[in-house]
Amino acid sequence: MSANKVTFGLDKVHIAFVDVDNPTQPAWETPIPLPGAVKFSPKPEGDETTFYADNGPYFTYTSNNGYTAELEMANIPDDVLAEMLGWTIDTNGMLVETTDGEPKEFALLGQILGDKKNRRFVYYRCKASRPSKELNTRAESLKPDTDTLSIRILPIEINGKNVVRGVIELNDTNATVYNNFFNSVTVPGAGA
Repeated sequence: MSANKVTFGLDKVHIAFVDVDNPTQPAWETPIPLPGAVKFSPKPEGDETTFYADNGPYFTYTSNNGYTAELEMANIPDDVLAEMLGWTIDTNGMLVETTDGEPKEFALLGQILGDKKNRRFVYYRCKASRPSKELNTRAESLKPDTDTLSIRILPIEINGKNVVRGVIELNDTNATVYNNFFNSVTVPGAGA
């Protein structure tokens, strides 16, 4: 249970690409920090189905199909975009968007500040689409342009359960896991 009354502020965004060399269980590469987080807005995906009997609602089932999300960043580094979307960087250092690029799945990690304790989160199975970017002319005041990624977040099987995300807040028993949260992707039930 959260000790916070309110949360605010997004920071410490990281991504960890799926380790394709480990086909037997989910594994991720070392998380890469992405400075410049502006906004992350996940929206739940799934349906609620109600079965009626005895002249009323008898049983309700809610499916959890993950999230669709937008991640707005000050700037996404070219090398990260290239790996994320299956693009290339040529010998001149040019980021080359290709039509046959194969997007790579990744975990998305970050932190939300709280009035009492910070909360760290991980979405385990993400896949991004090409970012949108609005380019503006400079006017009297400077307003930076940002990159916005559309992300599809799906469930993944970890230790026999379909999971979508994990959220952790520092407490008396989890200091080691909490303090090392951005060193690797923490799966449910990970020990200290």
